[in-house]
Amino acid sequence: MTSPLHRIYQRIAGLLPRHFLAFGIVGFGGYLVDVGIFNALRLGVLGGHDFLSSPIGAKIISVTIATLGTWLGNRYFAFRDNRRRNVALELLEFSVIALTGNGIALLCLYLSHYVFGFTSLLADNISTNVIGLVLATTFRFLLYRLWVYGPQRADSLARTRLAEQASPTETGSANDSVR
Repeated sequence: MTSPLHRIYQRIAGLLPRHFLAFGIVGFGGYLVDVGIFNALRLGVLGGHDFLSSPIGAKIISVTIATLGTWLGNRYFAFRDNRRRNVALELLEFSVIALTGNGIALLCLYLSHYVFGFTSLLADNISTNVIGLVLATTFRFLLYRLWVYGPQRADSLARTRLAEQASPTETGSANDSVR
């Protein structure tokens, strides 16, 4: 008999090989978009707008753009076998998890910048794009894999295809009854 902790480990380890590399590739692309836009806004590329160049405003904008890109990448690459028929619901669920992950990264940035007083651009990047990234990515991967693109979802395209293959075709069953 295996312990509950061992069963949890086996379940998580079973998730990693199939999807983790593709998720990592999509995530790395999103990371580059996020960090690039964040730093461009923080450096005032679009002008000295208070909100756009503030740490929180720049992060909200950069992660929003990166999230749309990673949703497309996860939908059509990382979790393509389990993408959903209901695209709007999938995007909504994906966005809720992404926003929660963004909240984790923003919390790290807020604590570092405003509570602990580490206000340099380097400190902002370490707090949000290293510490926040690790915590948020772990959270996102597990919930995307288990909830948004979980194989148990009734409207998963893979599950729909399997159900269609398992059921006899209408013409086949009509021909069988005639014989």
